Amino acid sequence: MTTAKDATPHLEPCIPLPLSDSELSAVVEKAKDWALMHGVGMRNKKRFSKDSLDFAPFALTPSAFPRSEFDKAVNMQPILNELTHKVAHDDEFLKEALATTLAVDDFTFRLYTIWEIVRKEGIKQPISLGMLRSDIMLETNCPNLKKCKMHSPYCCWKQVEINSIASGFGHLGPISRAIQSFIMNQLGHGDKIKDLPKNDALNGLCSGLTAAWDIFNVSDAIILFIIEDVTYNICDQRFHEFEIYEKRPEIRVVRKNLTEMSKQAVLNEDKQLIVDGQLVAVVYYRAGYEPGHYPTEKEWEARLSIERSTAIKCPSIQYHLAGTKKVQQTLARPGTLERFIKDPEKVGKVREIFTGLYSLDFDEFGEQAVKMAMDNAERFVLKPQREGGGNNIYGAEIRTALQRFGNSPERTAYILMERISPPICPGYIVRPGQSGLPPVSRLVSELGIFGVIIGTASDIMVNRQVGHMLRTKLSDADEGGVAAGLGALDSPYLVDL
Repeated sequence: MTTAKDATPHLEPCIPLPLSDSELSAVVEKAKDWALMHGVGMRNKKRFSKDSLDFAPFALTPSAFPRSEFDKAVNMQPILNELTHKVAHDDEFLKEALATTLAVDDFTFRLYTIWEIVRKEGIKQPISLGMLRSDIMLETNCPNLKKCKMHSPYCCWKQVEINSIASGFGHLGPISRAIQSFIMNQLGHGDKIKDLPKNDALNGLCSGLTAAWDIFNVSDAIILFIIEDVTYNICDQRFHEFEIYEKRPEIRVVRKNLTEMSKQAVLNEDKQLIVDGQLVAVVYYRAGYEPGHYPTEKEWEARLSIERSTAIKCPSIQYHLAGTKKVQQTLARPGTLERFIKDPEKVGKVREIFTGLYSLDFDEFGEQAVKMAMDNAERFVLKPQREGGGNNIYGAEIRTALQRFGNSPERTAYILMERISPPICPGYIVRPGQSGLPPVSRLVSELGIFGVIIGTASDIMVNRQVGHMLRTKLSDADEGGVAAGLGALDSPYLVDL
């Protein structure tokens, strides 16, 4: 599993590598065309056009992932769904957990202010729809590794984060399996496709949207997608819409950005949300998770109008808050999980997946965390309360940031997280505009497990795991966002270790 030149634990690739240049060239060209013809695509950020697509970066062959850890993650997702749901409906906990963040992070403060207004006025729609994604990585840097798994190159998996808004790759996750199945057949390894787990994430997530629409129970109401002003990850969004049309043609989907909502949406006296003269049953946010989505006060007013309405939100404002990094860090404190999970066995399972998460508040624990980061910055990641990727701070830049913060309250807007060290799996990454053949690279992967939950503060109606996605990046890259061009689509090849 390791080599003399490299002590980093390895997982073996699913097929022998490298491929010959002739075989690699032929399969890469076929795979590019397959990708473009099957919706494995994104719009180009540098040469944006609504009339064209690039294929999304993808790993040529699936990356190895331990079957036992994959099964553990799948089985854990309903527990994490329920935990997030209960956190979102605990007003006092959210207030306590976010107290220091609200004082210094204007974006989180604005979200929380909307939540306070809605609660004070009286919640018009008590039902929330959560379409969550729990991101995890295998951990190799464990002091008990030899004791835990004597013959395996990993100890366990750890949670990177849980996404509660705009949890993407519901289409790109399953289509990654499809393109890699095509490639494996082309390479003469079709017999191994059986070890790529079935992935029905797109149907599973869309079934959450349609279930919420059914619960709303107005036959001519619409599902509203809140989108960015410019959408690069268009395939992932549109295939959700197309899936709904295919399975439930009676349901109409409408797409609007927050600026359009500020001009076109109406909240009537019964707090019904009306768009283009049609009643909105479900609002699905694919935007609204970063400050740039609110360029003026009008967009904030639009978000408030949506939250005031009778529409079922995905996510509701309290779900959005429950997905912040500060809440994640607070949940890792000793004794906190027991507030939400009464089964000691489940508590133990959830606590086991937390990596080190530390507050940077101005107290004894915050000062200890700062010292740890200054002494050994490479061990940690500094995370703000943001979604969407590209916001984290790594390595030596952590020291620079902490020195810049000094005694400023800005420090408390971040959390410190121990960096996860996953095993390396060799493979090829195919990117648009790539010159020459891709080289065999050292790759690491992050698995995302999707979950759907629907309920009120007191009643959970739906709770299930619905699929997965895998993102892979070069082992020396910090960020792994596919839309940002840093990561690549992938799917797990399950192995027994």
